[in-house]
Amino acid sequence: QLQLVESGGGLVQPGGSLRLSCAASGFTLDDYAIGWFRQAPGKERGFVSCISRSSRSTNYVASVKGRFTISRDNAKNTVYLQMNSLKPEDTAAYYCAAASSLTGVCIVGGTTNYWGQGTQVTVSS
Repeated sequence: QLQLVESGGGLVQPGGSLRLSCAASGFTLDDYAIGWFRQAPGKERGFVSCISRSSRSTNYVASVKGRFTISRDNAKNTVYLQMNSLKPEDTAAYYCAAASSLTGVCIVGGTTNYWGQGTQVTVSS
């Protein structure tokens, strides 16, 4: 079965850290650019970060720049999102997506090939 699986979410206090993982099953992740998106209750899904197949290009939404870092380990068929200095407003379900084109995962509504089911991140004291 071809799928993306996110993991690493949980409950963390403000200022804490989490590392999300996005693992590919049934296909080779290094054939795709990967993006992270998030959706809070009652809000539309928003772009968080994206990374090219080679890791040469990365992009972040302004609200997470300097706090989040996207990376990939193609040997492990996994992309990561390191999230530091977490804030309550980072609370959301986080999703990863794969696309043949980098532009497909650096915007909301781009052409994508695969989506994961999401992992919940809750930042609260």
